[in-house]
Amino acid sequence: MLTQDVRDALDVADLNRLKWDLNRLQPVDVGEYIAQLPEKQRAIAFRLLNKDQAIDVFEYLPTEIQEELINSLHDAQVVQLVEEMSPDERAELFDELPAGVIKRLLKELSPEQRQATATILGYPEGTAGRVMTTEYVRLREGLTVGEALSKIRRQDEDKETIYYAYVTDDNRKLVRVVSLRQLLFTFPEVLIRDIASDRVVKVRTDTPQEEVAQVMKRYDLIAIPVVDREERLVGIITIDDVVDILEEEATEDIQKLAGVSGDEAALSPPLLTIRNRLPWLLGIMALYIGAASAIAPFQSVISAVPVLAVIMPIFSNTGGTVGIQALTVTIRGLGIGEVTPKDTMKILRKEILAGLGTAVVLAITMFGLSLIWAKPQERWVAVIAGTVMATNTMVAVTLGTLLPMALKRLKLDPALVSGPLVTTMLDTIGFLTFLTLISTALNVFHLAA
Repeated sequence: MLTQDVRDALDVADLNRLKWDLNRLQPVDVGEYIAQLPEKQRAIAFRLLNKDQAIDVFEYLPTEIQEELINSLHDAQVVQLVEEMSPDERAELFDELPAGVIKRLLKELSPEQRQATATILGYPEGTAGRVMTTEYVRLREGLTVGEALSKIRRQDEDKETIYYAYVTDDNRKLVRVVSLRQLLFTFPEVLIRDIASDRVVKVRTDTPQEEVAQVMKRYDLIAIPVVDREERLVGIITIDDVVDILEEEATEDIQKLAGVSGDEAALSPPLLTIRNRLPWLLGIMALYIGAASAIAPFQSVISAVPVLAVIMPIFSNTGGTVGIQALTVTIRGLGIGEVTPKDTMKILRKEILAGLGTAVVLAITMFGLSLIWAKPQERWVAVIAGTVMATNTMVAVTLGTLLPMALKRLKLDPALVSGPLVTTMLDTIGFLTFLTLISTALNVFHLAA
């Protein structure tokens, strides 16, 4: 991590000292330091880095700062930085740059890097093809172990990872995989095909990125090959990419559950925060019009039984929380591959059994609270309040389980079922049921109010 002395170096204008400090630190730490600097000082600090350090640090910078540096550096420096980036990182940067800048940079790249970048950008976002790198170790079946190791030393030094080598036929069709451990501990004259495994775990270019992460987790892989429809090897996805995917997917799911759209960070600009949150808030307000409309016809009932105004917020908070609990557990299970839509009945059975126990406790609690708050002539309300609390709890666990499962079955993102949406639905159901029963008790059974 950066020391306070390094953080203060720009303030004291000791650039020679800062240059020495920045070039001896880990690139990720330098990237964090530059990202925290005021905009006018970032380019100054970046120019203090030597060539190799600058190339490494550039990949650790946020995309918006990479774009900022591209605009402030000389063209030759920019081309060198972009040329040395891994193809997947370069594609991610190009996603954020203006079309004119991308066209200019592509023109300056070497033919090999230009082709690699164009290949990745040609796949849809969120798929294996879009997050893969085209830098991998490829071997031919007819090589011996000694020839393979010699080839890796001569040609593959700059590859992203060499822990796995992928064996292909003359048409680049992936047929086997061999680990670096196997190569190092096998006699040089042994043929690759005699030690390489033909049980290759692979994904296709159109495989969703979250599914890629699940496959790598399941098989404890540090890299996984990506093939096209003809089974030809086109790239690999490494464990560092999967960590980024998992963080991205988890962030997206959490934000959707809370009713936040887009990609909002804790320090995002206020306008971005407003743009991401306000549509959801307006949508929730629109939904609550439905809940309010369910209450509106019962204003005279609430006036006749004032304790209802005290009881109803508890329905709202408790029912919504129960629903979000079931919803969160189900979405997480789907997200990490723990369950699939085929397991719907198993999960629903579990949630209902747990919900029954929860419903009994919550109903008794609501019954007791209603007795305390109600006037003597209104205590009959406690029976209805307890009954509706139990019913609403069972509805909540059912909705929290079935809604994300239904979306998954329809091949939609289960996280689209946000917490506020479920809460609003449960409020409407709970209020309508509760007030209808109270109104019936008043009008039909002529209970005292």
